[in-house]
Amino acid sequence: MHALVVREIAGPAGRLEVLWDLPAEAPRTVVVLAHPHPEHGGTMHTRMVYQAAKGFTRIGCAVLRFNFRGVGLSAGAFDAGAGEQDDFRAALDAAAARFPTLPLWAAGASFGAWIAATVGAEDPRVSLLVAIAPPVDGYDFDMLTASEKPKFLIHGEEDELIPVRAVRELYAKIPEPKELAVIDAASHLFEGCASEVGDAIEDLLADWGPRDALAESR
Repeated sequence: MHALVVREIAGPAGRLEVLWDLPAEAPRTVVVLAHPHPEHGGTMHTRMVYQAAKGFTRIGCAVLRFNFRGVGLSAGAFDAGAGEQDDFRAALDAAAARFPTLPLWAAGASFGAWIAATVGAEDPRVSLLVAIAPPVDGYDFDMLTASEKPKFLIHGEEDELIPVRAVRELYAKIPEPKELAVIDAASHLFEGCASEVGDAIEDLLADWGPRDALAESR
């Protein structure tokens, strides 16, 4: 994997600090990846996010990680979700501008999963959604039950904040195409087994590409 640091992109509240993770070969798709809750220590360097990015690059994806407003070197202050959704839209714009011919995927972890799912479900450029440790008990994920885009969920079996039962209940309401991966003995942040997040992404998405009819129908 080759990682290329880009100091910033233009965001709605000022600059956004970003990091590109690029595969060794020409990428087959581009992913925007959002991090967990800023007020609980989440950043684009959170281990589960880092390992997710590694998993995506191993299957040939270019990944744009970024810090939400007020995190790291990103300008602004936490905005309880509305501003962070705008930040994600800005990151999608940057990803689409850099790789205009590639399929565009939206992914996120915890709070970032809610942001990515909310924005990605409504943005016609986005063809696939990935939610890692989705906080379904605290945020509205009805957008997944209404979306016909492919949806992939990854959750820890021992998540101490969001019971896997709650995720399974949501998953049952989500229309196809969909898939859920539950990682054995994993907590909300996947402490001690974050690498398995990347492995799950590989297992779920290695064979998913722009030739799929569902990707072509976005």
